[in-house]
Amino acid sequence: MNRVIVDTSAYSAFMRGHDEVTATLREAESIVLNPVILGELHAGFLRGAHRRKNEGELDRFLASARVLVVGIDEETAERYAVIVDSLRSAGTPIPTNDVWIAASAMQHGLGVLTTDEHFTRVRQVAVLHHPVVP
Repeated sequence: MNRVIVDTSAYSAFMRGHDEVTATLREAESIVLNPVILGELHAGFLRGAHRRKNEGELDRFLASARVLVVGIDEETAERYAVIVDSLRSAGTPIPTNDVWIAASAMQHGLGVLTTDEHFTRVRQVAVLHHPVVP
C-alpha cells in the first residue's frame, strides 16, 4: 500500500519506534492525516508530560513533503454513513472517531495504517494492521 492514512495508534507506535509501522511509513508514497487524527493527538498531548516535545515532533512530521492533511467534507460524511450502516448491520460497531478516519480512507483511496484491530471490521477500506505486542 503506497498511500496510507495514519490512525492515531499507528502515529503513536511510529513515535515509539514500532518496526512494522516505521517500515510501512518509510515505504509509503504519501502519508495522510485528517482533523480527527490531529484532534486525538493534540488531546493526548494536553494530558501528557511532554506536550511541547510531542507538538514539535508532530510539526516536523507534518512538514514532510510526503505528509498531507485532508479535510472532512460532505463527501466524507456520505462515506461515514455507509460505513456506520454496514457496521450496524453486521453488529460490529467501532469508535465514532475511527469511522471518520475510515471514511477519509474510503474517500481518498487510502489504506488505514493502525495498531487497532477493530478497523479490520470496516469492509470498505484496506487495513494495514500492525498490532503492538506488550
